[in-house]
Amino acid sequence: MQKLISIDLKADFGLLKKPDTNEPVYLTFNIVHKPALLGIFGAIIGLQGFKKHGELPEYYQKLKDLKLGIQPLQHENGNYQKTVITYNNTTGMASDEQGGNLMVSEQTLIAPSFRVFVLIDHENEYQQKLYEYLKESKAEYLPYLGKNDFSLWWNKDDFQEYEYDTYTPEADFQIATIFIKEGTLKDGKKSPRFIPGMSGSNEPKFMYFERLPVAYDEGPLYQYKYEDFSFTNWSLNQYYSLPESYSLLKTSENEIIQVF
Repeated sequence: MQKLISIDLKADFGLLKKPDTNEPVYLTFNIVHKPALLGIFGAIIGLQGFKKHGELPEYYQKLKDLKLGIQPLQHENGNYQKTVITYNNTTGMASDEQGGNLMVSEQTLIAPSFRVFVLIDHENEYQQKLYEYLKESKAEYLPYLGKNDFSLWWNKDDFQEYEYDTYTPEADFQIATIFIKEGTLKDGKKSPRFIPGMSGSNEPKFMYFERLPVAYDEGPLYQYKYEDFSFTNWSLNQYYSLPESYSLLKTSENEIIQVF
């Protein structure tokens, strides 16, 4: 038996560090990604993290089959405000440079928040435990958003359960979460498959794109696997092609989400 739930994760700051940048500033992903969420959920139910070279952490091995949907909250056209923070480590043990002073600059998210949808399999002991802990707003280890300086939280009042059905578009539709796209998204004048403004809302329209990790390569380097994501409040034509391997669900709140 599967149940769809959601929680609203919030933090004052966040650093979802991109692995391909280190000079002169460590850069951050804008939107929380699945491997980071699996680490957060692993901390919540007390699973171990990275401990041994060449071996994936316990939390990833136990939770990698979770299906998740991610909806940014309190954003500006899909973006979160960012700042660069510079740290000094003058203990003398952090750097071989003269004076032993290590300076690190990090791009940091300000007040990120996300509604995370989780498709729970109650027959899986780890997912069942996660369901119980999320519902009661408790954790074995303090969860944080990319860096242990940046703790995050969620409230029991924000925990929601939904009835849901798989969704096959039969008319123009909107996706409330970020979604993995197959083709390009263009404005209505250039692509007849993408029609703006069908919701009738007067809110400004936006399209946000980001290449985000979805898993680890189970090879010698254990690098991220990536997919191209979009997030938009525009409507999609029913014929717009989405990857068939990622499900669209329609919730009892009449929201359409993608889980991956």
